[in-house]
Amino acid sequence: MIIDFASRPPLAEFMINTPHMSNYRRVYAKSESLVSKASGPEALADYLALYDRLNARHVVLKARDAQTTMGFKIPNEAIADFCDKFGPRFIGFAAVDPHRGADALDELNHAIRDLGLRGLNVQGFEHRLAINDPKLMALYERCGELDIPVNIHCGMNFSLSSKAIYGHPLALDDVLTAFPTLRVCASPPGWPWISELIAMAWRHPNLWIGLSAVRPKLAGIPGSGYEPLLRYGAGLLKQRVLFGSGYPMIPVDRSIAEIEELGLTDDVRRAWLYDNAAAYLRLH
Repeated sequence: MIIDFASRPPLAEFMINTPHMSNYRRVYAKSESLVSKASGPEALADYLALYDRLNARHVVLKARDAQTTMGFKIPNEAIADFCDKFGPRFIGFAAVDPHRGADALDELNHAIRDLGLRGLNVQGFEHRLAINDPKLMALYERCGELDIPVNIHCGMNFSLSSKAIYGHPLALDDVLTAFPTLRVCASPPGWPWISELIAMAWRHPNLWIGLSAVRPKLAGIPGSGYEPLLRYGAGLLKQRVLFGSGYPMIPVDRSIAEIEELGLTDDVRRAWLYDNAAAYLRLH
């Protein structure tokens, strides 16, 4: 049984083909070549069958809204409609444009209370905002009031339309100190500042680390920069690492196979693939 915390269905409304992501296509070209680029009914049937075969209890789908800065949006309504149509396996996270101020807060209220979405997705590099920018802090405060978790893009981004520093994990300290009960998942897992992200998770018990959009095997390769994920994630922070494939950037089944090959104990492997996400999402 697994929970995939990062996935996008192969439908046109979820595709990301905007100029600000063009450098991602270069960086992930090899991994993406292993995943069908088709969209439509046949591709969707294969997508749904994949999660049946993998015995996925839940799959998290995330909206994105960077209209002000990048002219790009995966609407909350599209995420909610997919979840409604294909059942409780799929859990939707909302997105709002923080540059819209009070309107963004109202839109988040609507997404949670009316559309039934269950968290907030923040991709700060698309907004050209640091993790602790006041515009985002206002959204985190509202997440606390709504008692919903937030996913925060953490680590390097490869968009040449933005800055790498926007994902630096030390900025999480301001967020987690201000909102000590807010459930936060930092994903991807912070590279090249993974040690700093590990320190944040050690310091703050309400921070999870999403092993998302990165090949899990790197955690077991000396010199990769990802080694602390395996050392701490298999020990001190074994209850704080959760799995997200990043599909279609990375194949789901290959990512799971690479986790299986890391030499984790059975309890840690189950924690990464299921238990930790269940705790973060409050599914127990």
